[in-house]
Amino acid sequence: MPAPLHQPPLIDLAPVGNGRSTALVDRTGSIPWLCLPEPDSPSVFASLVGSRRHGSWSLGPASPKPVPATRRAYRAGSLVLDQVWEMPDGSALQITDFMPATTDDRPAQVIRTATCLRGQVTVSSRILIAPDYGRTVARLGATIGTGGVHRLAAEYQDATLWLDSDGTPHRIARGGTAAADTALVAGQQVTYALSWQQPDEPAVAVPDGKAALAETLREWDGWTSRCTYTGPYRDAVLSSLAILASLIHSPTGGIIAAPTTSLPEEIGGERNYCYRYTWLRDSALIVRELLRAGHYLPEVRAWRRWLVDTIGDPATVKIMYRLDGTTDLTETTLDHLPGYQGSLPVRIGNGAADQLQLDVFGYVADALLTAEEAGLEPDPAADALLLGLAEVVAANWHRPDRGIWEIRGPERHFTSSKVLAWVALDRTVALLERRSDADSPALARLRELAARIHADVLANGYDREKNSFVQYYGGQELDASLLLLPLLGFLPADDKRVIGTIEAVQRDLATYDGLVLRYRTHQDASANVDGLRGHEGAFVACSFWLVSALDLIGRSDEATERMDVLLDLRSDVGVLAEEVDPATRQHLGNTPLGLSHLALVNAALTRRSRDVVTLPQQRLNTSSTAPCAR
Repeated sequence: MPAPLHQPPLIDLAPVGNGRSTALVDRTGSIPWLCLPEPDSPSVFASLVGSRRHGSWSLGPASPKPVPATRRAYRAGSLVLDQVWEMPDGSALQITDFMPATTDDRPAQVIRTATCLRGQVTVSSRILIAPDYGRTVARLGATIGTGGVHRLAAEYQDATLWLDSDGTPHRIARGGTAAADTALVAGQQVTYALSWQQPDEPAVAVPDGKAALAETLREWDGWTSRCTYTGPYRDAVLSSLAILASLIHSPTGGIIAAPTTSLPEEIGGERNYCYRYTWLRDSALIVRELLRAGHYLPEVRAWRRWLVDTIGDPATVKIMYRLDGTTDLTETTLDHLPGYQGSLPVRIGNGAADQLQLDVFGYVADALLTAEEAGLEPDPAADALLLGLAEVVAANWHRPDRGIWEIRGPERHFTSSKVLAWVALDRTVALLERRSDADSPALARLRELAARIHADVLANGYDREKNSFVQYYGGQELDASLLLLPLLGFLPADDKRVIGTIEAVQRDLATYDGLVLRYRTHQDASANVDGLRGHEGAFVACSFWLVSALDLIGRSDEATERMDVLLDLRSDVGVLAEEVDPATRQHLGNTPLGLSHLALVNAALTRRSRDVVTLPQQRLNTSSTAPCAR
């Protein structure tokens, strides 16, 4: 008989992370997804895309079945999560979950404290450690009691997980589950900690839960204090910045797209992919918003170092990498997992890793220039990399590619890819002009090529009859990525072609309440540009891009209305997934998605008065003679 599933609605998942990895906690106090020691490591809890036997850790009031918390919230500006259960007898229990502030030499840990707020309550801990996506069951060693703390060792392959608690010792039940029930009265607290240990290292010290919490809150306060945005959306911006912080891998400086895999863009559909890697595009966009939001140069410096070290030779650049800089991203399916609500396949690796996506070079170049303009010191190695990437663009811009959406259908001449090819050369010239002769032959050649690409986009990516740019050359379909045209400075925001494109996207891709689809999909795969069957939800980032675009063309009231709608789509703790079902408002796709949260930050910052915001400008005079649609 199949093991019972415990798969919460995606909107119920709250990330708890610290720059090493991320645990997802649901409303019942269960952790159904956790990868250790890194976010791209195999999971130790995978019931989110499997069943209970694929690993989870539940902590909450003792009950025959899981009980959802009465209320929950993060501590201000942090990913320290408090969940409170108000019981029918008047008692109350609070569970606080966090991953402690970490350094390179500190193990990845999850710490959970249970506090009786009123009356008397029994807290129940049930943990099944199922490494390697549930393909392995950890070997549990005897509980050892020292100094009032009970320690359980879970060994698998070449690693050890230590489960510590100062409550009732965990007993080992059938199937490898460890269970403990601890009775508490008002004011009493019990602490649990799960720590990962590398092989051949001394046993991890028992953590001090109170000290770790205090230190972690100080770290989060420091992160929040660096945000300089003080506008009406400050709380939402701080919440999104906290989530973005959790995606920044502190040991390497790499930035992952999301901590999950194979959460579906359509329930029961096949659009399920692994996002636990560093996309050059997504990470560059995150860097850009960090620079706009406040004083985050240390993280940007670390990312630039990761970028230079990882790419190495620009001629062999990939569009994504593992956090350690390797490129072993062969896409495989985990056939033993039933998927989230039956959505198959469950994948690890990513088949898009070897695609040609011309737009990534533009985002990287834009981030590097923005970083230096924000005060990051020049770096000769980064300059060499940027110039090398510009040469890759010069050699390939005329080719069809897979585009920003990584389509698995035929390659096409995507308009947004050509625009970002122009951005790559435009920003490269602008940055290198800061420290070399602006009239040098190399820069002159890149400047001339940028002008050619700009003219090519205007000639082939724009449809005069529609008064709109189109998804790809020769096509008629629209694409929400075209909303980025004014934000990237390709054309001025008041250009009629830009306004026409924004209006066309609103007309053809927006739902009645302001959500935006990436592009139109159909049930028949042959009719879809991405070559996949079925549909998907509204794309959260595109919906925020529309807010930014409307604001840039002066439609502030409409932008405000749509911004309010989008903020209401967040979970009760401010989390955004990749997509939203326009009909049910349920979250879809991997969560939390960095692209969604950076788009929120972008929209909030763009909404500030023009004398505060520095919008990206067209740095090369390539459109002054371009014809404007009438």
